[in-house]
Amino acid sequence: MSESSQSKKSKKDGPGGKGSGGKGSGGGGKLPGRVRRRFPDISSRAYEHPADKSALVALRKLSGFDTVFKALSGLVPERSLRLLFLSDSVRVSDEQFAHLNAMLRDACYILDLEKVPSFYVTQDPQPNAMCIGMDEPIIVVTTGLVELLDEEEMRAVVGHEVGHALSGHSVYRTILLFLTNLALRVAWIPLGNLAVLAIVTALREWFRKSELSADRAGLLVGQDLQASMRGLMKLAGGNHLHEMNVDAFLRQADEYEAAGDLRDSVLKILNVLPRSHPFATVRAGELRKWAASRDYQRLMDGHYPRRTEDKDASVYETFKESANHYSDRAKQSKDPLVGLIRDLGNGAGDIGGKLRDRFTGKGGAGTDPSGAEPEGA
Repeated sequence: MSESSQSKKSKKDGPGGKGSGGKGSGGGGKLPGRVRRRFPDISSRAYEHPADKSALVALRKLSGFDTVFKALSGLVPERSLRLLFLSDSVRVSDEQFAHLNAMLRDACYILDLEKVPSFYVTQDPQPNAMCIGMDEPIIVVTTGLVELLDEEEMRAVVGHEVGHALSGHSVYRTILLFLTNLALRVAWIPLGNLAVLAIVTALREWFRKSELSADRAGLLVGQDLQASMRGLMKLAGGNHLHEMNVDAFLRQADEYEAAGDLRDSVLKILNVLPRSHPFATVRAGELRKWAASRDYQRLMDGHYPRRTEDKDASVYETFKESANHYSDRAKQSKDPLVGLIRDLGNGAGDIGGKLRDRFTGKGGAGTDPSGAEPEGA
């Protein structure tokens, strides 16, 4: 089936088309036997995380990025990528991985993405998925991921990747892959490598934030928060669901956010810098917060920004939303570093003492303001 005919088929069939109404895992392209909301003309602004928008703005302001972007737009070997997957992976269709093909058409129907992206399964035991491509997005999932997840968990992943496609993330993700390989090739050129690494680091920061947006898109498609959580939990702990618990996993997210002193806050930053994705518990915690928010409920009730309104969207309002998000998160955060910055911003005195306490973990109840040890210590 050609891409264009696939696209028309997704519009015609929708959730009530071929193979709909069934239950069970992986069964011949069956869609879930439950009613899910569709979002006609939905704009990616409806689900994009404020940090994603802010990181993309910061990336575009990075010195030299525009020049590199324009140069690479014509140099990235997209034809080569397409031929590579066509020659050495399995293209998802009604004849191959039919259940994944039904999920893809379903996700495009739910998010009202008119053109169905090409979809491939590639042999790799490492669970992974990606959406790349400069002109047209290509979705790729590994066999490790297909074997790890059940049908509803995989539905959230397919929705996640379709969310990347709808947001236009595939262009920047492709450039990141290209630059990462380039950085390895020019590592022997000190200044050239530093210039490339600066852009790669900025791209990775945006990449991690874009994952939070796509997780939200996955939830909009699957509309099953527990399935989304299970998928993230399996990415962290493997296919041992009987040995794991979603609530306990989410408590890990809370502990990670609040744990330790200032040293731990610094280590968190250093640990995440080389990663392309946020940590699984962080993603789970972020998705849980969004699912409990008024914004999510309004979206599910049909109140969301439309794609046809994107041209009239205010850049100022986007900045304002991001600023408000960071302000609210800073007020609520239990992270010691954020707490210190918040205290300093409020004009708190004894900066040296606060720094000492935050680094050593001695701050809090029972500490005498004079610095003396409590009795019995």
